[in-house]
Amino acid sequence: MPQQSDETLESPADAVISGHARDDSSSADAPLVSDVPLVSDVPFVPGARSTPDIATSDIATSDIATSDIATPDAWASQGVDEGPGLHTALEAILLVVDEPVAEITLAQVLERPIPEIATALRALSAEYTEANRGFDLRQVAGGWRFYTRADCAPLVERFIRDGQQTRLTQAALETLAVVAYRQPVSRARVAAVRGVNSDGVIRTLTARGLVEEAGTDPESQALLYRTSSFFLERLGLKSIDELPELAPFLPDDTENYEETFK
Repeated sequence: MPQQSDETLESPADAVISGHARDDSSSADAPLVSDVPLVSDVPFVPGARSTPDIATSDIATSDIATSDIATPDAWASQGVDEGPGLHTALEAILLVVDEPVAEITLAQVLERPIPEIATALRALSAEYTEANRGFDLRQVAGGWRFYTRADCAPLVERFIRDGQQTRLTQAALETLAVVAYRQPVSRARVAAVRGVNSDGVIRTLTARGLVEEAGTDPESQALLYRTSSFFLERLGLKSIDELPELAPFLPDDTENYEETFK
């Protein structure tokens, strides 16, 4: 058997250490492996990191596979929300509503807990107030809605009405007050308080959305009326409990009126 030289018996590892190994696919001019600087040969730079921010072991144990990091579907499967934020979503919905929206409705649409929705709405309202925006987010009539700020009312009225104003008559205001403080109330009861037939006025208030039907009286079967959510919205009230006390606005000689509204 022919004897092999010491060079042919050199192991691959010994070849790398001694600098004899070359890349078979490269030309004869390819650099030796020993010519490639090792990590220990790289000069130390103060403040530089020699390892990535995420350890290799962390990548292997990550909930999202390395091959799926750039895939949006992988993020969605892990519960990562790619949609708009909560404040952005609330603003988008509230911009298109035509009446106050309840917190529970917003929570159902956005699939968020009600306390989280309530906190976000109050935060948005405070943000608009602090920034002195031309609009405001208010809680009225059991819900939330955007409104123009109070000190901008003259400008808004000038733009919308262009000098034209629509006001309730004195009879309508009186009837509306009786319904508000005595609701649910029948037409006969309103007429008894005002001393005049109020059927036409109640029809007008109903057509304007300030008054609505509230069932029938169990005894007389008369149709009952109450104020609507639109009434609360126009007055900026959360509920009828926020109506002002009536007694301070009545003359001293109207004891019968006080008894009527109790």
